[in-house]
Amino acid sequence: MSWFFLIVAGVGEMAGVIGINMVNREKSLKSFIWFIGGFVGSFVFLTLAMNTIQMSTAYAVWTGIGTVGSAIAGMAFYGESADWRRIVFISMIIAAAVGLKLVS
Repeated sequence: MSWFFLIVAGVGEMAGVIGINMVNREKSLKSFIWFIGGFVGSFVFLTLAMNTIQMSTAYAVWTGIGTVGSAIAGMAFYGESADWRRIVFISMIIAAAVGLKLVS
């Protein structure tokens, strides 16, 4: 169950980052709810996940999901570059998080 919580926390982190972008584009109640709700949910679920998952692994996976998810959302919805080099570095982030899990 902790891994499920960690994935939900990572998705919340991604939602919070998207919320920051929404607030920067248009300051509305919806944008602020998306921003605050994403980060609050993210921290709640990260706390639950860290009850049984090591801090270093949980933090790496959480930030990895948030980073990779935000980069992909930026490419898909906000017209950010999808250059092959960005894809390579995104893959490296995923490989690093998986590597930490494998050695812990």
